[in-house]
Parts: sequence; structure tokens; C-alpha cells
Amino acid sequence: MNTTSLELNKIYDLAYNVLKKHGCDEFNADLVATTVTHAERDGSVSHGLFRIPGYVSSLKSKKVNGVSRPSNKFLTQNAIKVEGDLGFAPVAIRVGLPELVKTTNKHGVGVLTITNTHHFAALWHETEFLAENNLIGIACTAYKPSVAPAGAKKPLFGTNPISFSWPRKNNTPVVFDMATSTMAMGEVQVAARDGHKVPFGTGLDKEGKKTDDPSLIANGGVLLTFGDYKGSAIAMMIELLAAGLVGDLFSFEAKEEDNNDGGPARGGEFIMALSPELIAGKNWNEHAEKFFEQMTSLEGVRLPGQRRHNNRNDKGPREINSTLVEKIKSLI
Repeated sequence: MNTTSLELNKIYDLAYNVLKKHGCDEFNADLVATTVTHAERDGSVSHGLFRIPGYVSSLKSKKVNGVSRPSNKFLTQNAIKVEGDLGFAPVAIRVGLPELVKTTNKHGVGVLTITNTHHFAALWHETEFLAENNLIGIACTAYKPSVAPAGAKKPLFGTNPISFSWPRKNNTPVVFDMATSTMAMGEVQVAARDGHKVPFGTGLDKEGKKTDDPSLIANGGVLLTFGDYKGSAIAMMIELLAAGLVGDLFSFEAKEEDNNDGGPARGGEFIMALSPELIAGKNWNEHAEKFFEQMTSLEGVRLPGQRRHNNRNDKGPREINSTLVEKIKSLI
């Protein structure tokens, strides 16, 4: 695979300029381009520039509102709804999270539901923001069906990611962000593009047989949940939280509505924040640190999110697939 070296500011400029070209205003383009750049910075290649052609397709088809202005509405004293104005999710998230922090600091627990957005990014952006404000964060979202429930050979769930964060005073937070499928579909698509195999049993081909060929999974096949019925139950839970509770589309409904332009489908997101200070008491950090010390004392163990932060500390250029770079440049 041929790659092109790009500094982070050049990655941002590339994403920002192409989004502006195809219908985003400065506010929307900046937030989405920043999200894309942070993904490349942290090594989350499947959520970085790889997503730009899909973003552009959804702008060109007018499915996504590139000049969105999401708005907050308090449902209860500590439950907030963001109406996403059919824009990209990073915009609605930017509008809703500061209010979630305020209400959680006041009440100990806060819930943010996001509707009418198009989510194509990683979830750790949301939960890490909460951890940086000394709050525990949980976020999840559903997507178009690509994952079979345990025992099935046809998709019903999206990859249905979930993210969790735990704040640490004077230290980087513990954050995980994972699909409830064996792999995120974006990672499968990147593997197919780059000619790599995936672990056998990651998914099924269109005949319902297990395979290690990502192209057979991504084109007519289906992903499996991690841990068989255990992952399947968690994927179901996320459908119910991010669609049933939020009041937006289940994965199967998103498929029925979507125009299949290659961009993100419409859907919702569920985010919960908790204040360890108000719930556990003032020694919450010291108590948790004892647990982390025990965990990291075991040989071979690293805390979730540690690799991303190590990548983040590297301020040098990132190696981007050259074909992708040229494709994006051709869109400007």
C-alpha cells in the first residue's frame, strides 16, 4: 500500500476544505474536520479521512444539512434532548455536551439524548470530553444493519458501538470505545481496501459461511457479535437505548429510510454522565487509583485508551493511504 505523509494541520485543511466545498458552513465544517483530524491523530484510521467521501456523498445528496444548528431542550431537570437539525453528529454533540456537564455537576447524574443526526465518527470524543470534566461517561449509538444476532445469518443490528470513560485526576482518563460486533465495519472495509485478512469468524459471507476475507463480509456478508450471545445481548441493549429510549430510528428503520448514498444514515445517540464526586465522595479518585495500580501491576496489561494517548503524543505526520488522499483532493 502506498501512503502519503500528512501533518495533522494538513489533514484538517484537507477535510475542512472539501466539506466547505460541498455544502458545510464554517461552523459545521470545522467541527467535523476536527473530529476527523483527532481520529487520525489517535490512530483511529477507520474514522478519519476514510470517512470523508461518505460525508461528501451525504452532503451532495442533500440527506445531511451542512449548515445545521442543533438545539437543546430540557426534558426533566437532568435529561436533555438535542434536536440535531439533520446535521452531522459532531455538531449536535458540541451543542449538547456542555449542558450535560453543567446538569450532571448539579444533580450527580445527567442524560443527553441526540436525535436527527448522522453519526459517522468514533464515540470516544464524547466520553473523553466528559472525563476531562471529571465525569464518568457512557455513550452508544446504533447504525444500519450489518451484524447478525446470535444464532442468525442475516443482519439486524448495526455495529452498535459503546464507549465508557473514567476520569483520573492528573492523569489521562481511562476510555474504551468498541463495536459490539467482532470488528467495526470501518475496520473491515479498510482491511478489504488494503488487501488484509481479518480473523477467521469475524463474519459470514453471503452464503452464511465463516470467512477471513473482509471483502466477502463487507459486500453481501454479515458481521457477527463478539462473544456470541453475550455481545448479541449488549447490541440489543444499545438498539433499545439509542433508538427506543432516545426516540429515533432502530437499525432496521434506518436502513428502510436511508438513500444508500454511502454516507451515514440518520439516527440517535444516548449519552449518560455521572459525577463520582457527588456519588462516591471526595476520595473517589484515590480509591480508583488503587484499583488501576493493581491492574497495571499485572504483566502484559495496559489500561484502555493508553495506546490512543501514546499515538496522540506523536506530533509528527501521519501516513495516509495515497489513493484516498488523491480521491479527497479530487473532490475539492
